[in-house]
Amino acid sequence: MSIAALEKACPETAIVLGSGLGSVAEAWGIEAEVAYADIPGLSASTVPGHAGRFVLSRVHGKPVLIAQGRRHLYEGLTAHEVTAGIRFMHTFGVKRIILTNAAGAINASFAVGDLMLITDHLNLLGSTPLLGGPHFHDMSEVYSAPWRARFIEAASQLRLPLHQGVYAATLGPQYETPAEIRMMRTLGADAVGMSTVPEAIQARALGMEVAGISMLTNWAAGLKAQTLDHSEVVSTGRASSANLAALLKSVL
Repeated sequence: MSIAALEKACPETAIVLGSGLGSVAEAWGIEAEVAYADIPGLSASTVPGHAGRFVLSRVHGKPVLIAQGRRHLYEGLTAHEVTAGIRFMHTFGVKRIILTNAAGAINASFAVGDLMLITDHLNLLGSTPLLGGPHFHDMSEVYSAPWRARFIEAASQLRLPLHQGVYAATLGPQYETPAEIRMMRTLGADAVGMSTVPEAIQARALGMEVAGISMLTNWAAGLKAQTLDHSEVVSTGRASSANLAALLKSVL
C-alpha cells in the first residue's frame, strides 16, 4: 500500500495495537499494508510482538487504519519521536483513535486475561510529546466519556468482562519493583505499562477523540509469586486478543 492509497481510503478511525495484540488486524482481514520504515519520520519497533506496519482493514464496510506495534521511550527515543505515528495518521484525516496495550494488573479485583477500559492515566514517564513549546492543552478528559459508554454497552452485549481504571505509564524497559507498585496503587493506579500515555496526549492535543484499553497480561510485581517476562506478556496478549477483536468490532 502506498501512502497515496492510504490517503485515498480516508479512514476516520484508527487503532494502535500493543504487545502481542497484532492478530486483531488479521481477524478482520488486511486490505493493504505499509511498513513504518517506508514512511518518512517513522521506524519499526525493536520490541518482539510489534510488527511495525500500518494495515488497512474494513469493519462494517468502513475503513479502519490499524497500527500494528509502536515505538517506546525505552528504545532510546523522545516522546515526540514515539508519537510520530499519531501525527502521521492525523494528516490523513483520522479523527478518533483507540489505543491498546499490554499491561500489568495492580487492582486485586481484576484477573489476568481481562480487559480494562482506561478512564484516566498517570504520566510517570518524566516526559511529554508536547515538550519544547507553550502547549497548554486541557487534559481534564483525555479518554472520551461517550466512547467509554459505548465500550461498556458493547462488552455487556458480548458478555465480556470489562473493567475500568487508571493506567500508569512508566519509562521501563525494566519492570517495576514491588515498592513502586505499592506507590502506584496508593496514587490510584489500577494497571501499569510502558506506553500509550504519550500517544493519548498527542492525540488530544490534535483534537482527536481517544479511547484506551489495556489487556491485562500479567500481575504487577509483588502481587503474586512470580517473575515477569516479556515473552509471557506477548503470549497472553495473543491468547486473549480474540476478545479484544470482538469488542472493538462491536464498538466500531
